[in-house]
Amino acid sequence: MLKPMPHPETEPPAPAGARRAAALRVTRAGVESRRELIAEEEPVALVFNGLSYAVMMATPADLEDFALGFALTEGILAAPDELYDTEVERFARGAEVRLRIAAERFAALRNRQRNLAGRTGCGLCGVDTIAEALRPVAHVASRLAVPAEAVHAAMKAFPPLQVLNAEVGAIHAAAFARADGSLVAVREDVGRHNALDKLIGHLARTGISGADGFVVVSSRCSYEMVHKTAAAGIPLIASVSAPTVLAVEFAEEAGVGLCAFVRDGRFTVYACPDRVTT
Repeated sequence: MLKPMPHPETEPPAPAGARRAAALRVTRAGVESRRELIAEEEPVALVFNGLSYAVMMATPADLEDFALGFALTEGILAAPDELYDTEVERFARGAEVRLRIAAERFAALRNRQRNLAGRTGCGLCGVDTIAEALRPVAHVASRLAVPAEAVHAAMKAFPPLQVLNAEVGAIHAAAFARADGSLVAVREDVGRHNALDKLIGHLARTGISGADGFVVVSSRCSYEMVHKTAAAGIPLIASVSAPTVLAVEFAEEAGVGLCAFVRDGRFTVYACPDRVTT
């Protein structure tokens, strides 16, 4: 019987969001016992003023950013200053993020009476009606137009900063770039929507204006990714992969430039071409 190697005493610590586990690599040359880094995926409960509102499957890192970004992009909060306090409690399996928010926002939240039973990669799980799923956001007011070279520069600088994915794979990332393409923040998660929420939460917590730059993502560009970008007032999203029809249509309505297939010195602009200059 094949047996993995025991846990070594001198093993270096795993990076945040990953865990080491025994594994066997099987090749034509034989079997090698290894210790592999694996991405963590745990239930994260978001609790607002004592009300358990959502349980999302996420990477348990940067949870304060995740909770604030989620609250903002879901319309639970209209501004970061409506969040008064955040407390994270970790359990053997999972974590609970407790947020204390403004009373009027909590009253509105109770009226919504919905539960988002989240799953990896799913940004709309638990939405009860089509109207709620396709909720409108304000048209992005930023007048920013991004040079094409800045889009290329941001995507080129992106992969080396995906440090967790480099270790374990299976991880999505979202980054915020200035208008010149320089990256100022990157967040990673097993879920692409979670990574974007973490990034938006970080921008809100640090006072970085989304209107002054654009988002770069490692995933396909779905409706929900564009919706979160627009909700944060960010004028452009650049994706390494393909968009969906609904994402393109919503991007046009919301005033969000949508660049996809950003790779190998080229990209395609699907929405709001005036957001890109050449």
